[in-house]
Amino acid sequence: MAKRILVPLDETTEHEAILPIVADLARASHARVRLLHVAHAPEAVVSEDGQVVAYIDQEATRLRVQWLDHVSALEPMLQDLELERDVRFGNALTEILADAEEFGADLIAVTTSSKKTLKDRLLGSVAADLMKRAKVPVLLLRPEPRE
Repeated sequence: MAKRILVPLDETTEHEAILPIVADLARASHARVRLLHVAHAPEAVVSEDGQVVAYIDQEATRLRVQWLDHVSALEPMLQDLELERDVRFGNALTEILADAEEFGADLIAVTTSSKKTLKDRLLGSVAADLMKRAKVPVLLLRPEPRE
């Protein structure tokens, strides 16, 4: 049974579909769950007249707070679980793999998009790449497409 479950999420509700499954797994095995969001590396925010409105570290803080606020709305479905939250910046695959190793994950639970484009099907996706490169099992959920 998994004792440390890493759940990479983005801003879409489709990717949150895996949370009830993760919650059941975590409750059954008394696992710690880590919700991870990987954002693009922040850049300084500059006004039209060239003035820096927010430096990179300020923008990173803003993005982190924004994500943690988003995650707080998901916490009711993860009640009674040992829960961690984090935000990393950079390439999604690289950061998820690094976080899995640092966290000591023994399971990575991800949702793949049901709205695959031709490019995604030809070049692959982060979920597909995780399946190939992760050192631990990957639980992959493909939710039913919404109409």
